[in-house]
Amino acid sequence: MHRRSLLSTLIASIALAGASAAWAQATDYPKAGAPIRYVVPFPPGGLTDVMARLVGQQLGERWKVPVNIDNKPGSGGQIGAAEVAKAPGDGQTLLAITMAHASNATLFKAKAPFDFAKDLKPVALLAGSPMLIVVPANSPIKDYKDLLAAAKSRKLNAGSSGNGTPVHLTLALFNDLNKTDVQHVPYKGGAPSMSDLIGGQLDVVFSNFPESIAHVKSGKLRALAIASSARHPLVPDVPTTAEAGQPQLAVENWTAVMVPGTTPDAIVAKLSSEVVAIMATPDLQERARTQGFRIDARPAAAFAPFLKDEVERWARIITSAKISGE
Repeated sequence: MHRRSLLSTLIASIALAGASAAWAQATDYPKAGAPIRYVVPFPPGGLTDVMARLVGQQLGERWKVPVNIDNKPGSGGQIGAAEVAKAPGDGQTLLAITMAHASNATLFKAKAPFDFAKDLKPVALLAGSPMLIVVPANSPIKDYKDLLAAAKSRKLNAGSSGNGTPVHLTLALFNDLNKTDVQHVPYKGGAPSMSDLIGGQLDVVFSNFPESIAHVKSGKLRALAIASSARHPLVPDVPTTAEAGQPQLAVENWTAVMVPGTTPDAIVAKLSSEVVAIMATPDLQERARTQGFRIDARPAAAFAPFLKDEVERWARIITSAKISGE
C-alpha cells in the first residue's frame, strides 16, 4: 500500500510539473522582441500571401513583435512547408497552407521530405475562396445545365493553373460526380489559362475566384456557377452549384495556419486563440471580403478534423482520377 501511495504521488507530481511547464511555455510566448517568421509557400500577391499579410500585420501589432512574411514558392507549396516542418517548435515559425497542401499529402506522399500529418500541427483555419466555373463570353454554354449536357455529348477541354492544383481537383471532382471526361489542360499558373479561355482555346475553367472575377466583371468571361452553398456578394446573380442541383461540387480554396509538429500544445492554443480573434475584427473581415474571401475562422480543435476530412476527400479523388504529382 505504501509503494502504491508513493507511485500515485509520483504520477501526480509529474502531471503537475507537466502542467506547470505548459503554462510557463504559454506565458513566455511570444518572446519579447523576437521576430515571428510567417512562411508563405507561394509567390507574393496570391490568395494565400494576401491573407497571411493581413493576419501577420494584425498579429504583430497586437503582440508588439515583428512578423516577417517569407515567401518560399516551389513544388506546389512543398518547399516552404518542408522548411517549416523542420523548424524549431517554439512558435516563432508559422506556415500558411491551402487546400493544395491537403491534396499534396497524397500527391507527394512517397517523395515528400516530411510527414504532413506528423511534422506539422494545425493552428487555425482562416477563410476560403470558392471556385468559380467560367466559360468564354461568346460560348454557347449559357449555364451549368448546358455545361453538363455539353460535357456528356462532346469532348470539352478545361484549363488549370497546374497539375494537382485546386483548379485541377475541382475539375476532377466534376468528372467524378458526373461520369464525364472533360480533358485537363495544365498551365504554369492561373493567368495563362485565363488568357487562353478568353481567347477561345479552352472551353471552361473551374477557376480560383480571384483569378477570374475581374474578367467576369469586364464581360470577357461568363460565370456559370459558384462551387459553394451560398451565393457570393461580388457575383450575387451567379447561382451556386447547390442551386444548380449539384451540392457535392462545393469546393473552396481555403487558407490556414500550421506550425512545426514539435510545437507545444500550450503555444498552439495561445496562437490559435489570437488568430481566431484577429479574424473576427471588422477591419480584417471587410478587407478580406473585398479580396473575395469568405471568413471561416476555426481554432485548432475544429480545424484539425476539417483538415483530416479534406486530406481524405482529395485522396479519394486523386486516386480515382489517377492524378500524380509533378
